[in-house]
Amino acid sequence: MKAVVFNGPYTVGVQEVDDPRIESPLDAIVSITTANICGSDLHPYEGRADMPAGSVLGHENMGIVTEVGSAVNRVKVGDRVSVPFNIGCGTCRNCEEGFTSACLTANPEGTPGAGYGYPKMGPYRGGQAEQLRVPWADFNLLLLPRGTDFENDFTMLSDVFPTGYHGTELAHVAPGRSVVIFGAGAVGLMAAHSAAIRGASQVFVVDKEKDRLHLASELGATPIDFSQESVEDVIMDATRGLGADCGIEAVGYQAHDASGEEHPEMVLDELVGVVRATGSIGVIGVYVPEDPASDEAPDGRVQFNWGAAWEKGLTIGTGQCPVKRYNRYLRDLIIEGVATPSMIVSHELPLEEAPTAYEKFDRREEGWTKVLLHPAS
Repeated sequence: MKAVVFNGPYTVGVQEVDDPRIESPLDAIVSITTANICGSDLHPYEGRADMPAGSVLGHENMGIVTEVGSAVNRVKVGDRVSVPFNIGCGTCRNCEEGFTSACLTANPEGTPGAGYGYPKMGPYRGGQAEQLRVPWADFNLLLLPRGTDFENDFTMLSDVFPTGYHGTELAHVAPGRSVVIFGAGAVGLMAAHSAAIRGASQVFVVDKEKDRLHLASELGATPIDFSQESVEDVIMDATRGLGADCGIEAVGYQAHDASGEEHPEMVLDELVGVVRATGSIGVIGVYVPEDPASDEAPDGRVQFNWGAAWEKGLTIGTGQCPVKRYNRYLRDLIIEGVATPSMIVSHELPLEEAPTAYEKFDRREEGWTKVLLHPAS
């Protein structure tokens, strides 16, 4: 089959690889109809996460089940499914408590949490390919209505929509509360969409890319260009000097200032400054335990204003999203017309155009906000 293969930093190709096969009675094979390029895919692409050459990329996947193992009894051949980017066994303590993002069984490297096509998350190939093997299929796969309706909405259920919603959960967004979101990439925009769905009274989105801020405004949020104005001044003016009730970090360890210089602590410091005393912050941007390419935090130790955070009594929630905790409810919001995550999609491309899409997306070229790949097209 054809797949998007990582061949080294800034080098991906569409190549022939072996077809996946049933390796366990609990497996299923999914024919991929849509696979998204995620901002997290840029970490290995840029050489900032150590991925072996020859790895198949892609953790935002959906498609049609074409084969199931002998012990799979809920999922059937022909089912249309969303594939959560977390791989959970369904029976370990963390999976049983709803933390499929920290499964204790699925990753043979010994760290909690497993996923598709990503460094240090197990041996699982990614889904930017024609087919994908899904372990523990009955537990992991989310059933979708058959047909092609809502394809571009449902494809957001594997990662970015649940992750954005997870940010609002960690930040305790509730009706009437104000929230400031740093980062207007796909996850930040989904956090803004989720905050509106949850009844936030004010939603602010901070970035410097004009096209992304435009999308934030289309979602009903107030865009703030940090390269042109003080975020703190805008937030304090809009909240009568109190600060936002909630804050969401949707940038991660590669945060950079208006000149492009990296400061991994920058967004955390900004949030501590603009969220009110006793407010809440949800950190869904990726941070890593080691980043050898970083001059400031090669060992993952990011120094931010913890003293001010403690003094203000801030609640800070962190971590990878446990997709299964939210995806079925978000699916139903899509079906009922309450949520339309597809509005952030900028490009739909055949698999063969993935190398060009990676290049343009990585350069943050204007208009390249969310790319969907359709292997069957």
